[in-house]
Amino acid sequence: MKLSFHGAAREVTGSCFLLESGNTKILIDCGLYQGGKGLSEENAKPFGFKPNEIDYVLLTHAHLDHCGRIPLLVKQGFKGKIITTSASRELAKLVMLDSAHVHEEEAKRNAKHLKRYSRDKKSKRYSASPIYSTLDVLNSLDYFGHNVVYEKSIKLSKNITATFFDAGHILGSASIFLEIKEGRSVKNILFSGDIGNKNKPIIRDPVPLPQADFVVMETTYGDRSHKSIEESVSELYLAINDTFKRGGNVYIPTFALERAQELLFFLREGVEQGKLARNMQVFLDSPMAISATEIYKHHPECYDEQSAKMFGQRKDPFALSNLSFTRDVAESIAINNIKSGAVVMAGSGMCTGGRICQHLKHNLWREECSVIFVSFATEGTLARKIIDGARTVYLYGEEIDVRAKVYTINGFSAHAGRDELLEWHKSIGKPETTFLVHGTPEAMASIASELKAKGNSVKIPGLHEDYDI
Repeated sequence: MKLSFHGAAREVTGSCFLLESGNTKILIDCGLYQGGKGLSEENAKPFGFKPNEIDYVLLTHAHLDHCGRIPLLVKQGFKGKIITTSASRELAKLVMLDSAHVHEEEAKRNAKHLKRYSRDKKSKRYSASPIYSTLDVLNSLDYFGHNVVYEKSIKLSKNITATFFDAGHILGSASIFLEIKEGRSVKNILFSGDIGNKNKPIIRDPVPLPQADFVVMETTYGDRSHKSIEESVSELYLAINDTFKRGGNVYIPTFALERAQELLFFLREGVEQGKLARNMQVFLDSPMAISATEIYKHHPECYDEQSAKMFGQRKDPFALSNLSFTRDVAESIAINNIKSGAVVMAGSGMCTGGRICQHLKHNLWREECSVIFVSFATEGTLARKIIDGARTVYLYGEEIDVRAKVYTINGFSAHAGRDELLEWHKSIGKPETTFLVHGTPEAMASIASELKAKGNSVKIPGLHEDYDI
């Protein structure tokens, strides 16, 4: 049996792991690289394996860095089955269609560069073709097969069984446990997916997992722990109220999946409890987040006890009296006419594009406004530059002063913090080998040091490295 790493290897994005047993080849996730490297250039590189030889893709969840290269995989010859939960299937469709649109728009911009600078040698770095299109996404949906149910095993082959366990990360997210028989021996391997942050609203906490011989474990927040959710919510309310007193608006760069829905949940609670003004205007300015919120409503089976009870009472956990969903571009632009008393949630969470960039262009220089970051931001992104204290940033070719008050509230993360990661690993016993993935070098080193001190065997694979297990 061989395990190889074709993404999220000594970096945070692009999860993609290949397990080979006998004649069966199983890919766990097929994610897009995100951040400051540029979408097309990094993601157009070879996978490190032949897509037409893959029998299965097991998808842990629908975040772009876990599902975003599936259309490219299909485009390059994949003919197998994609298996995931029902909720992840719905969300993945939404995420991949949005990604295709981004690639198509990028290709259009590049075509203009090519036309304008056709004699410039530097023009070679521009591609007039998207790495995949909307049609490629629609084609890839044909390969989504059986929708799994948590903790119900499915046979992938005569010798391989897969079981999905609730990872508590986003709606439909899973850790995947594989039982593999080779001759007289049986080996178990556990892929953590992204491990959820405990005690969050809407979805359940990560469930207990069986012990495994080998573990592939994410380490996104391996070098830091989170504030409690209670402390983070209080900080959010304080930031909003202080901003309104200064006569400004609050702008929250927001991931469409999980973070947008969670913020709506807490904003509703804040208004109902009298901690936020009843006349507060809230804008969810993200077509993708709006659609994702509707999908969340389709899957109360994934909810924790509190949210499930609300649905049972026919109460919408995301509803606010002054909430506006803005799908139309003209409506989004009009928000900038409102100078105070509004909370604007817009994508993308790392400010790498999307409507948040327009709002920042018009408001980042306003001292009375605030920008609240509630999501992870990788190196090189606009969000990270602002978080790290940049005094000016460039938006649409213009240099913009950063005068708005900047908040970073990390307790809203959908990822487990360092303490929770170590607790998670302790709960699964002592594997023969733990492979650390999906984290910065610092995060991986921190977790590796702690695990080794407790007698665990730890590997930190490089890109395209393989191991016989």
